[in-house]
Amino acid sequence: MLSEPTARNFVHMTLPNLTRRWPYKLDQVLNGPDDVAGPAAIHPIFHGSFDWHSCVHGYWQVLRLLRLFPDMPEAADIRVLANAMLVPAKVAGEVARLDRPFGASFERPYGWAWLLALHAETARHDAPWAAALEPLALRFAAQFREFLPKLTYPITVGTHFNTAFALVLALEWAERRDPVLATLIRERAVGWFGDRADYRGWEPGGDEFLSPALTAALLMSRVLPRDAFAAWFESFLPHADSGAPQMLFEPVHVSDRSDGKIAHLDGLNLSRAWCWNGIGAALGEPGRFAAVAQRHIAASLPHIGEDYMGSHWLASFALLALEAAACDK
Repeated sequence: MLSEPTARNFVHMTLPNLTRRWPYKLDQVLNGPDDVAGPAAIHPIFHGSFDWHSCVHGYWQVLRLLRLFPDMPEAADIRVLANAMLVPAKVAGEVARLDRPFGASFERPYGWAWLLALHAETARHDAPWAAALEPLALRFAAQFREFLPKLTYPITVGTHFNTAFALVLALEWAERRDPVLATLIRERAVGWFGDRADYRGWEPGGDEFLSPALTAALLMSRVLPRDAFAAWFESFLPHADSGAPQMLFEPVHVSDRSDGKIAHLDGLNLSRAWCWNGIGAALGEPGRFAAVAQRHIAASLPHIGEDYMGSHWLASFALLALEAAACDK
């Protein structure tokens, strides 16, 4: 359950990382010697938390926790940081990076989607943060509108390139702000996944933090009416009630949490829990997969702060899982 003590632990883990500059993994194409610069010069806001996308969803996490627990002692520190960083001049610097050669594919689609989720969260606060972030959000929305029609096949790996996960986040943003993008997401989701049945994929992969099967199912739960989704899900995972395929129901083992790629597997446990509870809720049976979700949470939640390779990002996925668990009753 998401409680204030848990929320405070997450904030203590994440807030310092948002301005921790080193180590940092850049995602850029060098077009010439002038492009060689430190992360803070390249990304005026999102230069902490090891990489750009982790910094983005770290901001999403602490602002969401601020809204859910506005009286926690850490609230003032979150507001101070957001007021300093989520400002038009710094946002303009982030947008400018996208205008450079090869900038169109930067953080596609994972970072795009998390930025939209961050923008949606800022809009729920009485603060200037959403207005400041809007140009960057609109830019990524436009890139989604351009990219999705030419993506012939969905990307169904369990890492940052996963199409379904990104569209779950993007759809939530678009439904209130961009009806053209929302319609496009629904159409592409049904076109890509609508006829998929009797899933027998091979997962998990050794460095995955998303389930290709469950993210696709969660996306379909967001784009189909309940009855249509129930029929689709019964065809897609016809043996789910008997716990098959077993690979989707058993928490994964994490052998080395200091290895950044292997640490992804803690994210897989947490994102699976988010998906299972979301799928149950969409079916009108919120407790249907609660037990399997809870097993996945229990396998990884106690470990998310053990090493920086997990602590710089895993609290965001823990928050997704715990919020979904609160809806499983």
